[in-house]
Amino acid sequence: MSEKVISDYNGYDYKKIFWEDADREYEDQADRMAIRKLLPKRMEKFADIGGGYGRLANEYIKRARKVYIFDYSKSELAQAKEIFGDKIETKAGDIYTLPFSDNELDGLIMVRVTHHLEDMNKAISELYRVLKPGGVAVVEVANKRTLPKMARYVTGRSRVNPFNRQVANYKDIAKDGFYNYHPRYVEDIFDRVGFKREKVLSVSNFRSKGLKRVFGTKNLIKMENRAQQVLAPVRFAPSIYYKLRKPEK
Repeated sequence: MSEKVISDYNGYDYKKIFWEDADREYEDQADRMAIRKLLPKRMEKFADIGGGYGRLANEYIKRARKVYIFDYSKSELAQAKEIFGDKIETKAGDIYTLPFSDNELDGLIMVRVTHHLEDMNKAISELYRVLKPGGVAVVEVANKRTLPKMARYVTGRSRVNPFNRQVANYKDIAKDGFYNYHPRYVEDIFDRVGFKREKVLSVSNFRSKGLKRVFGTKNLIKMENRAQQVLAPVRFAPSIYYKLRKPEK
C-alpha cells in the first residue's frame, strides 16, 4: 500500500457517526437517485471503489453477478461483510494500485472518494485500466465551483478561488484530507485518460441545513429528482456525477 494515506477510516465507525447520527438522509437519497439513473441494469463483474461498509450496495447488488467492495479500511470492509455476507466480496488495498486485473470489470462506482485523492489522474487511470472495453464507471466528484463557495470568494470570506482550475483544499490535508475540483479540471483528466463522457448529473443540489429546516427532507428529495438533470449543465452542485465509458477496441 501507499505510504501516504489520505483519511484512514480504519477504526472509525463511518456508518454510525457520519450517516446514522447526522442529518444526512437527503444526501444519501440524492446519491442513490443518481446511481440508479446512471448505472447499467445488468453487469457481470462490478466494484464499488472506496465503498466502505457498503452504504450504496443495495443499489447495485441485484445488477451484477459478482460484486466487490474495495476500500483501504479493513474495518469498514469487515462491517460490509457482516451486513451483506456472501452477496459481496471485499478487497482491501491502495486506490492507486487497484487489486483487479486489466479489463476485469464490467462496471464500477466511485462515490465520496475524490475529495481524498492526492493524485486524481493516477486514480482515474486505474479505473480505466480495470474496466473492460465498453465498461461503465460512475464517478462522483467533489465540486469547488458551487454557489456558496462563489459567494464566499466574491465577498472576501474565502481566499479559495472557485473559478480557476487549480485543485482546492479546505482543511489540513495531512490531517483531514479534503480536496475539491473544478469540473473542467476533472473532465480534462477523463478525456486524457481515454474515457468517453456519456452523461452528467448535478447531485445534492439543496445540501443546506437551512433548506432542510424550511422545506423538509422529503420535499427536498422530490425537488432533487428533477434538478439533477436540469441543473447538470451549470455544474454548481456540491457533487457532480459522471457516467464514463471505456471505448470498445
